[in-house]
Amino acid sequence: MKIYTKTGDNGTTSLIGGTRLSKSHVRIDAYGTVDELNSYIGLLRDQPVNELRRDLLKEIQDRLFTVGSHLASESGQTKRILPDLLETDVTFLETEMDKIDAQVPKLRAFVLPGGHPSVSFGHVARTVCRRAERSVINLAQQEEVEEIVIRYLNRLSDYLFMLCRAMTYELEIEEVTWHPRVTGEK
Repeated sequence: MKIYTKTGDNGTTSLIGGTRLSKSHVRIDAYGTVDELNSYIGLLRDQPVNELRRDLLKEIQDRLFTVGSHLASESGQTKRILPDLLETDVTFLETEMDKIDAQVPKLRAFVLPGGHPSVSFGHVARTVCRRAERSVINLAQQEEVEEIVIRYLNRLSDYLFMLCRAMTYELEIEEVTWHPRVTGEK
């Protein structure tokens, strides 16, 4: 089987189930952004600082494939069995955030992305996750989307922020904080 089918040459692609949509359709944008996020999670997984988190990050990548399969399916489609996204997937992220929160210094200011390439990759992943969340919410305003998909992406972006804090701590670098410039009086 060849990787190219030429069926998308007219600017359309098919959902699981066969319905063809424009590649610019909000549904395609949503799962395409989730796919982009998955690539950034892979980049994070490959960072030496995340060696002990490789399995955890792969688990997140697996869940993102699950999210993508749900988004790539026609609304109300019941003929195909899709992989499960469970509430325990959301609580898993919360538990991991709690572990990091117990390890890192208390947050006292807004954090700017940067300080180390691995941390910067993490912040890119976090912002792509927020964009994916916005795309899925946009889709949900037009078509049915399982609420757990939105909850998972929301929690994942929080986890990625905490992962950046953990990497900063483990790399023994200073967190880059925002110091607002205020020049005028009110």
